Amino acid sequence: MEKEVPANERAVWILKTRGPQPLSAIAKEMDVTKEGARFHLLKLEKEGLVESRSEAKGRGRPKKIWSLTDKGNARFPDMHGELAVNLIAMMRESLGEEALQKVVEANENRTLKQYTRELEECNSLEDKVARLTEIRSREGYMAEYEKDDEGYLFVENHCPICSAAQTCQGFCRAELNIFQEVLGDDVNVEREEHIIKGARRCAYRITKD
Repeated sequence: MEKEVPANERAVWILKTRGPQPLSAIAKEMDVTKEGARFHLLKLEKEGLVESRSEAKGRGRPKKIWSLTDKGNARFPDMHGELAVNLIAMMRESLGEEALQKVVEANENRTLKQYTRELEECNSLEDKVARLTEIRSREGYMAEYEKDDEGYLFVENHCPICSAAQTCQGFCRAELNIFQEVLGDDVNVEREEHIIKGARRCAYRITKD
């Protein structure tokens, strides 16, 4: 996916999906020399999109670690965040918390039906996780997964409804419920990292019961 991004933006994409990285790792991901990667990073730094810090490990020279700034993170939009927050606030004031929760539940049910329909032809757990990754990436969550000895680690590097989720955490609970439902009764889904609690990403551990 990041290879489709213009060259001058690829470092931004890499730092969003991989977190803070040294120059060597960024150059490898971009498939350019270190000097080439440094050129792009310095340009992005001037634009206020990335920043660096020195990190000392062992006896060697301190290593420069690059990361996104708040402005850099803002390149990945929240779906009409301010509007969503205002609508949630007005709904709470006008209709009450119970009505708001009914809206959250209705959205959960609609999304559950959609995801269930899209996953119905998946035969294995990995097929389901892969299809869920495709769906969530399409919706702007920059999702990916990896298989390990415990099962699967499903990661969303961006939350396009972050402002709404911070205002009404029912959206996050609904999200977890949906993942659990569509992946199956014999599957356990646990959230290990959470963007609205300060993590860089949302990460879910998926295992067979």
